Amino acid sequence: MVNVLWLATEASAEEGFGLNLDLLDTNLINLGILIVVLIYFGRGFIGKILSERRATIEQAIKEAEKRQQEAASALAAQQQKLTQAQVEAETILATAETRAQEVKQKIEQQAEQDIERMKATASQEMDSERDKAIAQLRSIVASKALAQVESRLKETLDENAQQQLIDRSLGLLGGQS
Repeated sequence: MVNVLWLATEASAEEGFGLNLDLLDTNLINLGILIVVLIYFGRGFIGKILSERRATIEQAIKEAEKRQQEAASALAAQQQKLTQAQVEAETILATAETRAQEVKQKIEQQAEQDIERMKATASQEMDSERDKAIAQLRSIVASKALAQVESRLKETLDENAQQQLIDRSLGLLGGQS
């Protein structure tokens, strides 16, 4: 390698073929040569890579569009199902409200009937209790009246008056038969 560098520097000193190591002079020329070589030899290779990349991107775009369409159709289907579910929910809610009103009315009617029945039962019980109380009072009054009459009779009736009363009662009974 040292020999190649020595030859290159010696040749350039003699104005012949060799390497010019001055960066400012050779940099632009080297870049131009590199670009020409890349364009000439790399056109097919780079073109092939770019066309493959383009095809890959186009395929990805097509797949993305297809997925977007599928998602849009799925969204539309789900929105339709949601709409149907909302309509069904509203129908169920309306039916439930109607049924609740009917049940409420039936319960109110049943409560009114129960109240009327309770009032009638209470009235009957009150009448029955009143009749019992009246009968009890009559019995007490009659007992007291009989006791009072017996005590007066015992005071006013002596043995002769009792015998006459018995005879008269037997006579009345005997005369009817």
